Formats: sequence, C-alpha cells, structure tokens
Amino acid sequence: MYLLVSTEVTVTTGPTIVGDEASDPELMQTLGARLVQAKCQTYKHYTVSAPPRAVLNKLEGLGFEIQGMSGLGQSIVWTMHKRS
Repeated sequence: MYLLVSTEVTVTTGPTIVGDEASDPELMQTLGARLVQAKCQTYKHYTVSAPPRAVLNKLEGLGFEIQGMSGLGQSIVWTMHKRS
C-alpha cells in the first residue's frame, strides 16, 4: 500500500495531508484524519492537525517506510509504502 503525506513548507506544525477521498478509511481513522474540502477545490482530502514528524512516526509504527521525499513548489511530499 502506498500513501502520500504532504504539508506546506511554511507550515511545519501541521496540518498534514495524509490521503484523498479514496484512501483506506480504517487507516485514516487510525491516524485521526478528517475528510475536508477546501474552498474552490473540487476534491476532498484527509488531514490531521499533527505536524508531519508526528504523522511519519505514527506511520512507521504501523509498518510504513519512507520510499522518497520531494519538494514541490511550496509543498513537501513523502511517499510511504507498507508491504501487504
């Protein structure tokens, strides 16, 4: 299972985006994520109020590993993977 985790570069204290509306609902509940839709957006995504560090630590405890990390404009994105 792959998961993208992201946040804005200027917001290292959260919120952290942890999935889209097609993400595993059980995992999203475990992370304490809520489904939101920002103004002027046509899609929904899951966010948690925790900073990325806390989210990455929690995902590591659930068996996920970081596969890659990149900066995209004003965002930082981590690609996480968990073997089935």
